[in-house]
Amino acid sequence: MPIPDFQSMMLPLLKIAGDSQEHTLSDVIETLAQQFNVSDHDRRALLPSGRQSRFVNRVGWAATYLRKTKLLESTGRGKFRITDRGREELRLAPQIISLRYLAKYPELETFRRRAEPEVADNGVALEEATQTPRELLEASYVLLRKELAEDLLERIKNRPPEFFENLVVDLLVAMGYGGSRKDAGERVGRSGDGGIDGVIKEDRLGLDFIYLQAKRWEGTVGRPVVQAFAGALEEQKARRGVLITTSTFSQDAYRYVGRIEKRIVLIDGEQLTQLMIDYNVGVSEEQSYTVKKIDADYFGEE
Repeated sequence: MPIPDFQSMMLPLLKIAGDSQEHTLSDVIETLAQQFNVSDHDRRALLPSGRQSRFVNRVGWAATYLRKTKLLESTGRGKFRITDRGREELRLAPQIISLRYLAKYPELETFRRRAEPEVADNGVALEEATQTPRELLEASYVLLRKELAEDLLERIKNRPPEFFENLVVDLLVAMGYGGSRKDAGERVGRSGDGGIDGVIKEDRLGLDFIYLQAKRWEGTVGRPVVQAFAGALEEQKARRGVLITTSTFSQDAYRYVGRIEKRIVLIDGEQLTQLMIDYNVGVSEEQSYTVKKIDADYFGEE
């Protein structure tokens, strides 16, 4: 079964706490996964940041809203218990507990005004939302990043080949290869060795080298091009190479590099722009948001 939205988890979570015992969030996560028959694959699915399980995030937000409306109360780090208000809700036997249902409690509106003004201003009806605030935040980040990557790729394609060759060097240096920018780019664009556009140090000491080929293409790069690059590496007695293109590689090209002895890394246009964003090449920071959490150790919580 697909991962249920966080609002669908509120009533089942409250029912689990209905025994008036202290519960841990980790235990509830396990119980809800079984109740909703969530597969191991879906339980492992992560948010775009890769830092938290989507399922765990939704259970956590379901618990957050129940706490904010005082149906649950925190009893320690990751621990909670049902309140008198929560027990009264269970006695009412609601069919579902949602944000719309919880709107009768003024604490919800207070929390939403403080925590979610941007979401409200954008016209998102949280009562109908299937994503948690964190999911909405990360989805917006992914969209902005995708738009930036597309703009980067378009600008690269409109620049001369020499610009692309220098960009490749700038990126590899930013990733930790090549030592200084001067040393790294010394041979780029001038080697002319059978399809090799340049050579960069693998480490700052120059103990080994990586051979480069940069192709500013529109069409798909197929196996023949990659095979020719592998042949050029053989002539240089080189073991490693990086082939970067502004377009894409065929599946046959990927299969080929997976079978040969030499280590050739293929970087297509999409991966190139993602690496540029990650390593701040051709981009600059416009605005930064830091998402913080409680430091439970500071408060001495177990």
